[in-house]
Amino acid sequence: MARFHHVTDRVLVGTSHLYTTTTTVVIGAAGGCLVIDPAVTPDDIGVLAAELRERGLRVVAGFSTHPHWDHVLWSAELGTAPRYATTANVAAVRKHRADGIRIADDEAPGHDPDLFGRLTPLPDTATTLPWDGPAVRVLEHQAHAPGHAALHIPSEHVLLTADTCSDIEIPLLDPNASDAVADYRHALRLFAAVSDVRHVIPGHGSVGDGAELHRRIAADHEYLDHLAAGGGDTDPRLTEEWLVKSHQAHLEYLTSTAGGR
Repeated sequence: MARFHHVTDRVLVGTSHLYTTTTTVVIGAAGGCLVIDPAVTPDDIGVLAAELRERGLRVVAGFSTHPHWDHVLWSAELGTAPRYATTANVAAVRKHRADGIRIADDEAPGHDPDLFGRLTPLPDTATTLPWDGPAVRVLEHQAHAPGHAALHIPSEHVLLTADTCSDIEIPLLDPNASDAVADYRHALRLFAAVSDVRHVIPGHGSVGDGAELHRRIAADHEYLDHLAAGGGDTDPRLTEEWLVKSHQAHLEYLTSTAGGR
């Protein structure tokens, strides 16, 4: 993982070489910090823990944006702070925990299985994270995975979109959703309605400014438009075999469901 850099005075981002996965740290009061999606190999988390120590920061809260294995990892080096997630995220992790641990062992071996997905559900009525730091708004949606959440930090003008609005990935739909396209479009509209965003941080890809957020929203809508018409294979983000296979799976999904409305 590359060393963390400041997006704002209070928001740091590091990027793993594996899947171009981002980890975000938000600095709170008295040296406390919030860690969002610590990724993704044990070495990555070791780099994160070392940087936090070097900066005099201690983890007082964590957050998992969604239930996929690479977003529910942890290490004893990060301490025992509560790791929050939406209720639907927690339920999905518990249901598929054994599969998630198996995939993590295949893709990034060496993680402590006892710490995998040990998440604390937020109350269903919660709209912000309970921690001593800048207000962090939780924007729950169902794009990509159950209980997916974007995070908005108004004081920092930052929007974390997790596994949506990426500059390097097409929209990745949830194959188990009844209308995955509608779910994804809902999330895009949710993001577009957030005012005064100056920094967008995706779960995979690069940090962008406010104009880039809206460019990515438009690009994702355009991909979904083409997908609904049986196309989408010319999207410039289709640069890797796994993304091409995901696109083909989307086309198959639309032929077998009522999605695409």
